[in-house]
Amino acid sequence: MSTTPPPRPPLGPRHWPAWAGIGLMALAARIPWPLQRVLGRGLGNVLRVTLPARRRVAARNLALCFPELDAPARDALLRGHFQALGIGLFEFARAWWGSIAPLRRGLVVEGVEHIEAARAAGRGVIVVSGHFTTLEVCGRLMCDYVPLAGMYRPHSEAAMEWAVRRGRARYAAAMFPKRDVRGVVRHLKRGGLLWYAPDQDPSGGDAVYVPFFGRPAHSLTSTHQLARMSGAAVVFFRHVRRADGGYTLSLTPAPDPYPTTDATADTATVMAAIEAMARAAPDQYLWIHRRFKRQPDGQAPPY
Repeated sequence: MSTTPPPRPPLGPRHWPAWAGIGLMALAARIPWPLQRVLGRGLGNVLRVTLPARRRVAARNLALCFPELDAPARDALLRGHFQALGIGLFEFARAWWGSIAPLRRGLVVEGVEHIEAARAAGRGVIVVSGHFTTLEVCGRLMCDYVPLAGMYRPHSEAAMEWAVRRGRARYAAAMFPKRDVRGVVRHLKRGGLLWYAPDQDPSGGDAVYVPFFGRPAHSLTSTHQLARMSGAAVVFFRHVRRADGGYTLSLTPAPDPYPTTDATADTATVMAAIEAMARAAPDQYLWIHRRFKRQPDGQAPPY
């Protein structure tokens, strides 16, 4: 488990390019929030043009997941997604290095009582979300109300690893490397909370194919496994950046019973919940990820 940054950040010349990026992020975090939103939309428009491979992935995902939309509507959603992505990059910087006081204004938080009830019963809680452009900043906002821990993928660049741990140590109760399953289970058994997003195509681990937007999606069974090993409750965490500039954070319990003895059914329950979150804010889901890059029975991927 890691709750504090490394004591000595790496400063050698080979880390200077990473430090330049970290410095830009820290500077961006201090731009006034209204201007960040304007700049973020502009940055998103630039990324849509300058990242053609990611644009094609996002466009293909939208075509697969929203076949009911015509081409102009999907194109508008694609533009909105990249604008949301640009804003999300500024939110990411602010969550790590800036003040989130402006983002607390107009904040709506629903369902904290579901976590409080589980903890009162002596249970830990797995707080399940998806990969949305609002993930980092809304995780930080939720930490005002409950002590969330998280999992992360260790970075191969030492300066970036320091920055990840330094940034999230500002608000997370703890951070666990993604392979530290034993540490996570201990944390949950002690009544801790784990903020977890299991919706991307995994490179390893126990996974099954379950529906996501009507298509088979290679999905981790880890929510089911962690809940069974730890006895933790599962609560779904929806977070939305509203059109008025505020945020809504909503917590809802998983259907009872959860977990069951069926890992595939439980994983389908999780993915259905994340699909519902994505349908509620379709521009804010991370469509640039190749969610369907693995297909069952050797079928060709759609990308």
